Amino acid sequence: MRERQNAAAFYDLEGTLVSTNLVHTLGFYARRQAGILPTIKKSASVLAKLPFFAMTDIYSRNVFNEVFFQSYKGESYDRLRFFADELFENTLKPAIFDGAFDLIKQSKKNGHRQVVLTGALDFTIEKLMDHLGIDDYVANRLEFVNGYATGRVLPPVMASATKAAWIREYAEKNNISLSDSYAYTDSISDLPMLSIVGHPAAINPDFRLKQVALQHNWAILDLK
Repeated sequence: MRERQNAAAFYDLEGTLVSTNLVHTLGFYARRQAGILPTIKKSASVLAKLPFFAMTDIYSRNVFNEVFFQSYKGESYDRLRFFADELFENTLKPAIFDGAFDLIKQSKKNGHRQVVLTGALDFTIEKLMDHLGIDDYVANRLEFVNGYATGRVLPPVMASATKAAWIREYAEKNNISLSDSYAYTDSISDLPMLSIVGHPAAINPDFRLKQVALQHNWAILDLK
């Protein structure tokens, strides 16, 4: 007799459950640079690039990932971890959409495992995941050598088709039925992860995703 499969709810994070994105997190760390002049100059340089990063993310998620995380090069692991709690309290927690808790609560009530896939850095969202009641999550990981970031992200880089591949592997390992599962995102770049589940939903969708959702009669939700 075949073992009964479970269902899961797979969420994108930025723009889906919270209003912030990777650029906000980088800006937070840049503004907390302190001390000697070269460090202050680096902070100013990073802050000046934030509008560029925002536009690059709209243009191409892959190009964004190639250039964005270089801004963390030279940052110490200890410093990044030290400010993670403040990042949660001052930036991420206030950015949680009003409807996020209700969506997660209802999904849990339906017996679905709660899983987040995000391009954010792992150490920046640990407290947020606990606060939201998420069961499992996968995030990007910076490479550190001798305690300092190289500016490189360790594979797999969580974006686009990589998310869909990760979900397939996760489902196989955890006996999850994808046809009974849900996926939620705000961006057309996450179309692959929406396409592999039985119940895709567009959350606060961008224009292109909204058009796709309407064409396929997918659920469209506003959590704001």
